[in-house]
Amino acid sequence: MNKDVTGSLIWAGVIIALALAASWGRSAGLIDEDTTTRIVFVAIGLMVAWYGNRAPKTFVPGARARQAKRVAGWSLVISGLIYAGAFAFASIDTALIVGCGAIILGIAVTFAYCVSLRKGTKAT
Repeated sequence: MNKDVTGSLIWAGVIIALALAASWGRSAGLIDEDTTTRIVFVAIGLMVAWYGNRAPKTFVPGARARQAKRVAGWSLVISGLIYAGAFAFASIDTALIVGCGAIILGIAVTFAYCVSLRKGTKAT
C-alpha cells in the first residue's frame, strides 16, 4: 500500500479512536463536553500540521513546484499547530475564530504564493 494512503488511514483511525474514547469518557463522567471537543479538534490540528510537514517531502518535478510545496508545507504546519494550540488552551469560542482563521490564512498564503509563481512564469 502507498505510504501516503497508509498514513492517511492511520490518522483517520487515530481520530476516530480518540473521538470514541472521548465520547465514552464523557458518558462515563470522566471528562466534560468541553474536553471531549478539545481532544478531537487538537487531533485535527495536529493532522493538518503532519500533512503540511509531509507536503515538501513529496517528490514534485520542477523548481517552481517544489517552491510551492515548500510554502504550502510551512503554512500548513504553522496553521495546524496554531489550530491545535488554540483548541488546547483557549476558550472554544476563541479557538474557533483563531484556529479556523489560522487554517484559512494558511490556505490563502499558499494560494497567493502559487498565483505569484504562475504570474512569474508567464512573465519570463
